[in-house]
Amino acid sequence: MDFAGVNGGGSVDASSAEKDFVQCEKIVREWARSALEEEIEGDGHTLQDLLFFLHVPRTGGRTYFHCLVKKVYGAALECPRSYDKLRFDPRKPKCRLVATHDDYSIMSMLPREKTSVMTVLRHPVDRVFSAYEFSVEVASRFLVHPNLTSATELTKRIRAKHKGVSTLDIWPWKYLVPWMREDLFARRDARKMKGLSYVNSNDSYNVEEMAMPLHQFINEPVVLDTVHNGATFQVAGLTNNSYLAEAHDVRHCVQKFTILGEHVLQVAQKRLDNMLFVGLTEKHRESAKMFVNVVGPQVISQIASDSSMEGLSKIKSVTEQNSLLSDSELDSNYHQDGTSDQKTTENVSTENLEGIKKNMTVEKIMEEYKACISPLRNSQSVRRTNSLREISPANFSKEARLLVPDTVLQQIRSLNSLDLRLFKYAEGIYAKQNERMHELVTTVSYYLGEIPHTILFASTYILFGDMLLDVQLG
Repeated sequence: MDFAGVNGGGSVDASSAEKDFVQCEKIVREWARSALEEEIEGDGHTLQDLLFFLHVPRTGGRTYFHCLVKKVYGAALECPRSYDKLRFDPRKPKCRLVATHDDYSIMSMLPREKTSVMTVLRHPVDRVFSAYEFSVEVASRFLVHPNLTSATELTKRIRAKHKGVSTLDIWPWKYLVPWMREDLFARRDARKMKGLSYVNSNDSYNVEEMAMPLHQFINEPVVLDTVHNGATFQVAGLTNNSYLAEAHDVRHCVQKFTILGEHVLQVAQKRLDNMLFVGLTEKHRESAKMFVNVVGPQVISQIASDSSMEGLSKIKSVTEQNSLLSDSELDSNYHQDGTSDQKTTENVSTENLEGIKKNMTVEKIMEEYKACISPLRNSQSVRRTNSLREISPANFSKEARLLVPDTVLQQIRSLNSLDLRLFKYAEGIYAKQNERMHELVTTVSYYLGEIPHTILFASTYILFGDMLLDVQLG
């Protein structure tokens, strides 16, 4: 590596940079070696006692979790305070589902050999757009207050009265939103000083009088540390929210010497290989159907084999209650403590279990999924529109993204080189999952005769290879 140009200096700077690189290389290599050694070899496609949904921000994970994963599991099996790192406790009896923005390092708190991991990834450029839009949107909600002091003080009082988890508690928004909120108030104050009451612009991503432009956002230190290559760092367990003591040093070494990112990428790819399921935002509905087909039967089998069967009587009723939640209730409960659904546990009969199983078909869950995502997305759209009124003419949309200059898009791609490669790798895993599922369905159909177009996990379990399929025979 040529260090002569580092920091624009001569031999002294080059020598210092070379020493820094050698030290960083040692730090990153040692971490990568340890991380790879910790990876348990085995069948990652078999569901273990606990499922950890590693929720990468801005991948549609909220929709995926509420409208699909929770439908399969039921709220009674969700670990309490999943999204709250400060108060998360995985030791609850019969806790089977953890969903959180925490990175992979949370595995240090979980029984690794008894934990399966799943995630959903999104194309990095679209994820950066979405992170920018969401940061501005949430921060702009505070502009109804007369000044920043009023907004922050009221927020503190409200949060002190409520035990639930808000967006301001969750990584990375606990860093991005307060920072963006301060910037929005500063720009509003500047407009008042200039006497500007209205701003006209055709580019929603570059209205600097109203909000921080996208081209500025992507170069800010907090964004460099939380958004760019965020999926790779999250799967590797190296975010600034990590449980690992060495995460800060490793992450900053990689950010300083990008060539060292190869080691982080290797660990992230290995972990994707070992995951139970990898979905893609761009194939959200197809991913949902695959999840139900691949993971659903194993969940039912797991529940059926649970000797204690505690809490199963709550699954069906809680799931039905979730499907009837109003838009506002679902939005307010997104990051709330799930313990209210878990206070009552009681034994159930085999008859009740069979009733649950008969109601959990792929077709039924997919129908509920479609019925759930429509009002949820409509609610999100309405809330975004109302929030962005405070900074009009900023009006984010797919059409508005097309106006962003290629130079900005290229910079985003450059800043997210690791995520681009990880996403490409995930596409390959997704394709293999899809092929594997169809091969199993075809083989089972051959041996058992014609079965319905959609696999139904209702009454008969069939073990084929290493996949447990639950089918309803004609």
